[in-house]
Amino acid sequence: MLWIFLLLLIAFSVLAYLGGRGLAARRGAGVRSHSRPGQHGFYALIWVGVPALAVLAAASIFSAPLERQMLAAGAPDSVTQLEPFRREAFFSDARRIGHGLEAQQIWPAPFAEELPAEGRRAHRIQTTLNWGGGVAALIAAVLGGLFVFTRIRPDLRARNKVEGWISVVLFACSAVAVLTTVGIIFSLVWDSLRFFSSVPITEFLFGTKWSPQMAIRADQVGSSGAFGAVPLFAGTFLIMIIAMLVAGPIGLFSAIYLSEYAGRRTRAVVKPLLEVLAGVPTVVYGFFAALTVGPAFRVFFNSIGAMLAGGPLDGLGQYLLLVQNQMALVAGAVMGIMLIPFVSSLSDDIMNAVPQSLRDGSYAMGATKSETVKKVLLPAALPGIAGAFLLAISRAIGETMIVTMAAGLAARLTLNPLETVTTVTVQIVTLLTGDQEFNSPKTLAAFGLGLTLFVVTLLLNIVAMRIVQAYREQYD
Repeated sequence: MLWIFLLLLIAFSVLAYLGGRGLAARRGAGVRSHSRPGQHGFYALIWVGVPALAVLAAASIFSAPLERQMLAAGAPDSVTQLEPFRREAFFSDARRIGHGLEAQQIWPAPFAEELPAEGRRAHRIQTTLNWGGGVAALIAAVLGGLFVFTRIRPDLRARNKVEGWISVVLFACSAVAVLTTVGIIFSLVWDSLRFFSSVPITEFLFGTKWSPQMAIRADQVGSSGAFGAVPLFAGTFLIMIIAMLVAGPIGLFSAIYLSEYAGRRTRAVVKPLLEVLAGVPTVVYGFFAALTVGPAFRVFFNSIGAMLAGGPLDGLGQYLLLVQNQMALVAGAVMGIMLIPFVSSLSDDIMNAVPQSLRDGSYAMGATKSETVKKVLLPAALPGIAGAFLLAISRAIGETMIVTMAAGLAARLTLNPLETVTTVTVQIVTLLTGDQEFNSPKTLAAFGLGLTLFVVTLLLNIVAMRIVQAYREQYD
């Protein structure tokens, strides 16, 4: 029902704009006005729409808790004596019956007899609250219209007032962005402090055993919990480095080719095809890694192992014969393919933004195209290229699905790309999957990992900015 009132408010706002513009045009005929009629119309629209929308939003937010309180206040004694969970389930079924649906549970006497009456009462309460909120919003719109139409005159600074409202909206959007960041940091820090009160931070940052599962036997490593996150950090950076070794050169060379060497027809075909990779879901890349790349790599290394077995390198051959589908190399290679569009497209746009006069000056000095790219184009585009690489690194660190399907879940401290590893983000998802209680070190470890990942990403940003500032070239 609130959607009907929202549509009415939109209609009233449009009428207020048209009426305010027409009234300003009539009153300002033959007189020099401070603002244009359209600006008066926007001023009228704001005073009609904003207060009414605020009332409607408040009604939408507070109607549910008010409905619960009113239902609980008038409920029979048998219902109020129920446990909180059962009482909420009863009221939920009452709302369903009030809307003409069937109850989700079978209630014994006397609840079964009381359910229809409570359903009708719930429907009346909800209808009353919806109508009350909608009517209050319409009253606010009417009052706002009466106020603004009495103020429209030629000397009204409608343009300044509208720009003031716009400034308030822009400031509110900026505040939401900043407060969202602050809220994320606060939630991470708060729960991380709870985690570090149970697990020493030195063990978390420098420990080499990761076993957060609950104890089954007293002699298990996980009996007291092992929260050394070094294997997770090692796996994250190993896969990230492999991915960037694939995406960095290919993406950058592709951008150089598209920007400097490719013709218009080639660019018009190759660039969209390359950017299609950015729209492929990561789960599809995970399937590609698990079903195609992983078996292909396994066959390749097993064949090399078969050739080396029995010779001077028998140990290496026997090891390569044991290589399976899941390994860090598979996850990193497929992730690198996924990151190619991020590096290529952004680098290409940055290179095209370099002034053509720099290229012409280099050619006029007798430099070749490759020398111009190396000596002029890349230094000028270095900040943007560094940003593209940084974006790709952040994307690689935060990837989860490809690692889960291609690299496994084993927390192993190794730099061998042929071993199964796991990453920080995969472990965060694993720890928070299912019904969890946020009062145990096992669950709170996810927040410690998240905070550490946040700090590492922040440090990477700072280092990248320093590098860009040190090597940036200034042009007039």
